[in-house]
Amino acid sequence: MAQRETLSGLHIDWQKLKTMYYYMVLSRKLDERMWILNRQGKAPFVISCQGQEGAQAGVAMALDPSVDWIAPYYRDLGVVLAFGMTPREVMLGLLAKKDDPSSGGRQMPAHYGHRAKRIFTGSSPVTTQVTHAAGLALAIKLRHQPGIAAVFLGEGSTSQGEFHEALNFAAVHKLPLIVVVENNGYAISVPQAHQMAVLNVADKAQGYGIPGVVVQGSDPLAVYEATLAARERALLGEGPTLIEAKTHRYTPHSSDDDDKTYRPEGELAREKADDPLVVFRQWLTNQGQWDDQQEQELLHQVRQIVDDATDYALNAEDPDPKTLMDHVYFSPPSS
Repeated sequence: MAQRETLSGLHIDWQKLKTMYYYMVLSRKLDERMWILNRQGKAPFVISCQGQEGAQAGVAMALDPSVDWIAPYYRDLGVVLAFGMTPREVMLGLLAKKDDPSSGGRQMPAHYGHRAKRIFTGSSPVTTQVTHAAGLALAIKLRHQPGIAAVFLGEGSTSQGEFHEALNFAAVHKLPLIVVVENNGYAISVPQAHQMAVLNVADKAQGYGIPGVVVQGSDPLAVYEATLAARERALLGEGPTLIEAKTHRYTPHSSDDDDKTYRPEGELAREKADDPLVVFRQWLTNQGQWDDQQEQELLHQVRQIVDDATDYALNAEDPDPKTLMDHVYFSPPSS
């Protein structure tokens, strides 16, 4: 199989690179369909991954779904797809259907969780998943299990106390943890410069005595390499790594937001020149590994998958109203 030697000397086969691109395209097209369903009044809420697919595919493909755990945040559609959650399952969650694996239709959309796929369920308060992931990493270490825990968050979440608590604890105890900050420049409507005085979130790693790495999110191969190195370090017992992926957010914060009220004019157009799908597709083409025919075949394949997931979820069974109070309060066993 054809291979490419990267600048770091790491060998990666072309099929893996094409798989990365597949998940990037699948994430984008599934995300776009969700917005259509929202605008049609069929999906109540959408929070998007568009613009962050390169970072997500790069990290996920460097992990081992058979032994590693992930604690995603609400934009991590690309991560959970690459980790084994199916488009059908994603759509079941979006439409609050009974068989939604994340919560049985109880949580808001994009609160991903799937025990069978080692995807630790998230909740609405931001940053709580970082302390949860530190706990996962501690359990892995105490039980002498293979694998690591990886957690994902936006740069705005690094302003919360849980971020500090988790990184400090993980660093002191040298836990097998990777902390991935997908920095798209905005915490809802607040730009990075208004919430931190450092240029790079990764600079904060110095305060915990751990490595901080900055990578460009539109380069999934660079993200992949950084994650592989962080995972190897974690497996060797050397503790956590903080990875910051500089990326973009091509949509409003959510389907309930209007980013035109706070984005400078022309900013989004400039950011789309660094679209990870376009950049990576062009790179593959320049390497002689991709062409227009392959692109059209992929788009056709993904369209069929997205159509199938949409139809499946729209026709899926809703939760039984009788189960409304299940898993809300403790129910003592009947005697």
